[in-house]
Amino acid sequence: MMLELKFDSKAVKEPIISIATLETQALINIIRASIGARQGELVVEVDDSKADDVIKVFKKHGVEVSKIDRAIVKDEDKCVHCGACLSICPVEVFSLDEEKRVVIDTSKCIHCGVCVKVCPVGALTLP
Repeated sequence: MMLELKFDSKAVKEPIISIATLETQALINIIRASIGARQGELVVEVDDSKADDVIKVFKKHGVEVSKIDRAIVKDEDKCVHCGACLSICPVEVFSLDEEKRVVIDTSKCIHCGVCVKVCPVGALTLP
């Protein structure tokens, strides 16, 4: 399960990821992070079976938690099927069909956002 975590100035100074790992015995994979002195935002991946316990620990320490739908969204009207996303995706979410059109396997998406940045026509978005 993918989670978006938002930290305030108090929580950003605490080792909350480590605390959550120790208290729940869950492995937490940091997908994306932006941490400053006053606030922080992280996208993490947690095993579905331990997600509820991890969320409780985060909330107990003042972290705002939101579940993220893994699906990358492609605007079919904008997409020119150039394959830039296909070449940059680290987990092979994108492939070409028989007609050489870009298709998406959303179940593989790790929400890293690399494809969104590389798309020359802005056809990709993350929810």
